[in-house]
Amino acid sequence: MSARIDDADLLERPARPSARRGQHGRPRRTHRLHRRPLALLVALVAGGLAAGVVGFHGITPASAEATSVLAARQALDTSEQGGEIMPMASITEAEAQARLQEVAASRAARAEAEAAAREAARPKAVLPVNGARLTTCFCMRWGTMHWGIDLAAPMLTPEYAAMDGVVLRAGAASGFGLAVYILHENGDVTVYGHMEKILVKVGDYVEAGQQIALLGQRGQSTGPHLHFEVHQGGINGKKIDPIPWLRERGVSI
Repeated sequence: MSARIDDADLLERPARPSARRGQHGRPRRTHRLHRRPLALLVALVAGGLAAGVVGFHGITPASAEATSVLAARQALDTSEQGGEIMPMASITEAEAQARLQEVAASRAARAEAEAAAREAARPKAVLPVNGARLTTCFCMRWGTMHWGIDLAAPMLTPEYAAMDGVVLRAGAASGFGLAVYILHENGDVTVYGHMEKILVKVGDYVEAGQQIALLGQRGQSTGPHLHFEVHQGGINGKKIDPIPWLRERGVSI
């Protein structure tokens, strides 16, 4: 016998939730809401740990400086607690001035020694033209006396002062075209003739081996060469053979 269910019974009975309502209805959604705060808390904790790890490994210059300052302060505190702080080392101004004078004197002595070494090493006499060929001696030639020696070389070959000295004359000269006269410490005068160009002027101090002119063939000349003379004891002194004069000073031709 079947029971009759009228409309009133349907109204009085609570409705049983269906399977679909059990999955997507309000009760399940409420349960999810209770779980969200816990997941959020876990995420925040994990993020904080990760930030701490990154900050530990990625030390910035600012944090490094702060660490150095902190270490210095800790060291100072430790020294103050363990014993007396060492006083600042110092010297007096007078001691510092004495040290400066000592250094200056040492430098001056070193410079003087170096200058002396350079002076000792440089030549005291040289051949007036390097690589030249002796073409005419200090002797009679064509019925007249040739008062010097001729050193042949290509045009514009450098000519050098035979020894240290001061330029007495420089410029046009009869028979030489152009000539230079140099007075040396021993009183002798050397003469250089027929050059193409003069590179010094009257009053110049020149050292042995210093360039004074460019070789040429000006004046009474049959080809490019240097005419070299030695006047003993002065510009108007006795003219002597330049070859022995050079040899006495360690220069050979």
